[in-house]
Amino acid sequence: MASGRIDPAAGFAALGVPATLVAALASEGITDPFPIQVATLPDSLGGRDVLGRGRTGSGKTLAFAVPLVARLASGPRSRPGRPRGLVLVPTRELATQVQTALTPLATAAGLSTMTIFGGVSQRPQVTALTRGVDIVIACPGRLEDLMRQRHVHLGDVAVTVLDEADHMADLGFLPCVRRILDTTDRDGQRLLFSATLDNGVDVLVRRYLTTPVSHSVDDDARTEPDIDHHVLTVTPSDKPAVVRELASGHGRAVLFMRTKHGARKLAKDLTQAGLPAVDLHGNLSQNARDRNLAQFRDGSVRVLVATDVAARGIHVDDVALVVHVDPPTEHKAYLHRSGRTARAGASGVVVTLQTHAERRDVTAMTRRARIAPTVTDVAPGSETLLALTGPRVELVAPPVVSEPSRSQRPASPRTAPRSGSKPGRRPGARSGADRTSTRRPASGRRGSETTRTMSAADFSAGRSRGR
Repeated sequence: MASGRIDPAAGFAALGVPATLVAALASEGITDPFPIQVATLPDSLGGRDVLGRGRTGSGKTLAFAVPLVARLASGPRSRPGRPRGLVLVPTRELATQVQTALTPLATAAGLSTMTIFGGVSQRPQVTALTRGVDIVIACPGRLEDLMRQRHVHLGDVAVTVLDEADHMADLGFLPCVRRILDTTDRDGQRLLFSATLDNGVDVLVRRYLTTPVSHSVDDDARTEPDIDHHVLTVTPSDKPAVVRELASGHGRAVLFMRTKHGARKLAKDLTQAGLPAVDLHGNLSQNARDRNLAQFRDGSVRVLVATDVAARGIHVDDVALVVHVDPPTEHKAYLHRSGRTARAGASGVVVTLQTHAERRDVTAMTRRARIAPTVTDVAPGSETLLALTGPRVELVAPPVVSEPSRSQRPASPRTAPRSGSKPGRRPGARSGADRTSTRRPASGRRGSETTRTMSAADFSAGRSRGR
């Protein structure tokens, strides 16, 4: 436990944060530390191993980023292929988010950072390591690959951070994490932050942290997120329409599905229903994941449909609504999904949809999560749905493909006679096997696309006429 309490109003300087980093935080609009930062920074800045527990969105990233940069800023420069700071994270989205938070601090201290994760070419990562980098933010799998290829060596690492260690345990990464930690300096500082400290995380603590100082702010009323939890009971036939209504509010919404296929299909169905949505799951390329998340972050798309694995990478403020379209099977997944809203002191709404057949499992899951939700039976058009979403947005008609007129269609290609062509065949004629097709363009692939906005009533009427 912390030796004493420090008033958050006193700011980061009172916690021992160097003036350079205090200024860097202020330039980002960050002046008041969160409770997890108040609790851990005096110990972590003092060089002690720290075990920190706090809910997602409680400020854990800066709680380790500040001491990581402060410690390395006063040390020697990193050698090629030998970073001095290491942050292990479970997903590539989270790696990107951590680097975003770290970069202003690292830049102020004259340090360099990079990310290492799979799904992209390793060549740029190898090039950056060869030039020399101070802090590496990495997913365990790709990092271990580069270690085997001798592109990176961790013997110089002075500070190691494990972020969301419980999720790494859930994904089966702990054996890989242990192999990585075994190559780091045993006398180095280690900081472990997680929402929960079970399922093998305690083994990491006993093996790799030396007399750690433990801090937990979950029980502090000031850090309890302002989340309104609801469980809505629906019939299977009503569920698609209820999901569309929940996705039609003006605020950002994250909808969770159990499978990649389900996430992809729901995003497509919502878009076709006039509610533009993007998906986020493991089958997407890194470029597609980055593009979809950027669209959600900048507000060009309000609805994001994701799977559990992708949930850890969604660090976007002002998410008004989280919907468990497919109820999670474990209470930890519920807490991590729900942590996408009510971040950084904001409020939010979490909705879990259940059918009558799922009621027992959902009730057991919410009890384990220590959540007492409001349970309501709903159908499409229920006042409860409108109360949860607020005013509805105008629906956006999906892209319309204009079929080219006959005069605009390209003429069939003609070719010169080929040597060896059969007598009597007209020049350019082809057999049925290689005849050029003049099929009409498939919907959504060719032709001019136009979009327009329409009211919900207009859109529904149009869909009815088209049936």
